Amino acid sequence: MAIELIAIDMDGTLLNPQHQITPAVKQALTAARAKGVHVVLATGRPYVGVQDYLRQLDIQGEGDFCITYNGALVLKAVDGACVLQETLGFDDYLYFEQLAREFGVHYQAFDFDTLYTPNKDIGKYTVHESQMTGIPLKYRSVEEMDRTMRFPKVMMIDEPALLDSAIARLPAEAWDRYTIMKSAPYFLEILHKNVDKGAGVRMLAEHLGIKQENVMALGDQANDIAMIEYAGLGVAMGNAIPELKEIAQHVTGANTEDGVARAVEKFVL
Repeated sequence: MAIELIAIDMDGTLLNPQHQITPAVKQALTAARAKGVHVVLATGRPYVGVQDYLRQLDIQGEGDFCITYNGALVLKAVDGACVLQETLGFDDYLYFEQLAREFGVHYQAFDFDTLYTPNKDIGKYTVHESQMTGIPLKYRSVEEMDRTMRFPKVMMIDEPALLDSAIARLPAEAWDRYTIMKSAPYFLEILHKNVDKGAGVRMLAEHLGIKQENVMALGDQANDIAMIEYAGLGVAMGNAIPELKEIAQHVTGANTEDGVARAVEKFVL
């Protein structure tokens, strides 16, 4: 099985706990690219939160891509131009904003380049998201929002116990109509029903003419499950949640142990 595309989650996978790409990981990915393998960052982050790492890995050619917002957008790596997209509308935004108020949890929504919250008491995890990714954060009441906006994703965010309580109260229709998954103990991500990282990787592989069996994916959280299931070779990090390790074909080292480099060396180099 010749790997032609490597899809890599960022936080907890590509990046160590200090949000850095280690020299060993960079060296392995550079060597894979030298062999003609597509290296694609597949993340829940917006494009602005990916750019610095694309530069560090020199993934900035005309034929390079990245997958953002958990598969909602497939973008050109060089300038963020959108190639493929599946987004939510304003009615979807309103539906989950009302549920978040009922459940007593914080809420946030992303358009293509801005993070919005309707919470005057802006949640600390919303601030954390903005600081971590560099995306501008704006408070906007529901009434002030533009009803023509499209949203790659909306989120409920709060303390883990409070968020888990909200998740347990989500109506069945929400699970039926949307893709809903946790990307961290304090982040619940809500996307278009057709969107997940697996769909994003599949769309890009088809766009590049790469067969499913020639795709390798690496991840650590629940939002990585779909792409681990899609890939011909699914690799879970040593620090991955148990559910991901159960479905992966291989478990590599943790993100503190250059796990991405180990897997790339083993299966690609």
